Amino acid sequence: SSDLGWTLHPKEVFGVPDFFFRNCRIAIFVDGCFWHGCPRCGHVPKTNADYWARKIARNRARDKAVNEVLTGSAFGVVRFWECEIRTALQACVDRIATEIASKRQQM
Repeated sequence: SSDLGWTLHPKEVFGVPDFFFRNCRIAIFVDGCFWHGCPRCGHVPKTNADYWARKIARNRARDKAVNEVLTGSAFGVVRFWECEIRTALQACVDRIATEIASKRQQM
């Protein structure tokens, strides 16, 4: 836990976000480009392609379901691709700051 009120991987929050800002109820997920099928750099391996295509599709469906449950419970949800963190970290931080400011206005 930090002074900013966030925790890592809180098991009690549905979907177990990577970061959770408890005070303003914001869940942050960093989706791995391979595991979640990033449209820019994700890929389906040639070996056992059917298995991997189904696995990635299930992960994406789970992500969508987690988003729906959390937003339906008045949580803010922000998702980043792993590649966004590597290539545009400041833009990611700015998105989080914007979401925090928006949630604080609603409180």
